[in-house]
Amino acid sequence: MLLKEKLAIFTQQKRGLLATNFYNLETLHGVLQAASDLKEPIILQLTKSSIDYMGLDSAVKLGRAGLEQFGVEGWIHLDHGGSVELVQQCLDAGFDSVMIDGSELPFEENIKITQEVVKRAEAYNAHVEAELGYVAKLGQSHGKQGFTQPNEAKEFVDATGVDALAVAIGTAHGFYKEEPNLDIELLKNIKEVTNATLVLHGSSGVPHSQVQEAISNGICKVNLATEIKNIFMKTLQKELTNNEEIDLRKVFPKATNQVTELVKTKLEMIKN
Repeated sequence: MLLKEKLAIFTQQKRGLLATNFYNLETLHGVLQAASDLKEPIILQLTKSSIDYMGLDSAVKLGRAGLEQFGVEGWIHLDHGGSVELVQQCLDAGFDSVMIDGSELPFEENIKITQEVVKRAEAYNAHVEAELGYVAKLGQSHGKQGFTQPNEAKEFVDATGVDALAVAIGTAHGFYKEEPNLDIELLKNIKEVTNATLVLHGSSGVPHSQVQEAISNGICKVNLATEIKNIFMKTLQKELTNNEEIDLRKVFPKATNQVTELVKTKLEMIKN
């Protein structure tokens, strides 16, 4: 099933589809074990940094092989693509879905670059995500001045024909210094004026009850990245303290298992 079709079904059912980033074999297997255990579909996301780290072809083949090995329904997605050139490389490499992130560009330029990506993706039957508004990055404030506005969301989706739209309603990338407070009323207003799949970036550290409320009011794709990196590395750091073990095959599985347990809680959360 195409990702676009799956997201349409889940949006109608008011349930979420989890999109998790992976960084190596261990984090990939941790995610896929959780999806396999709970028989849930999953979107596997790669950023430019992860692509640069693993290599484009290696990363895609690793993801595809993992989905087959674990018997999971899933799709491979470019997260926060910063250029048309990178998007094209990912389309050529067989990605099911790509994101072009022009959220820091002026509105008209964001429309223009998104239109170009939508046009290119059509030939590959690939799903396209864009971002409107500003989801703050680690260490930045996330004031309401950067929130997605319903009238602009409608104009943007109508002009671009984009499949999915990441909206800024109070989340941020990275961990939070204080508990976030998602603007659900704003989300409802956005949902009323656009048929695009709505995406929540920055779910790490957001109380499950708020994520579930967001799903009930229009969010479908829920991104998870920071908590995966954090629990994997924190577990490794703990395991390697006063540990003379040199066989990584004995050490890494403990961190991988923690990723699995984390992702299971998130998969239960988004079923709502």
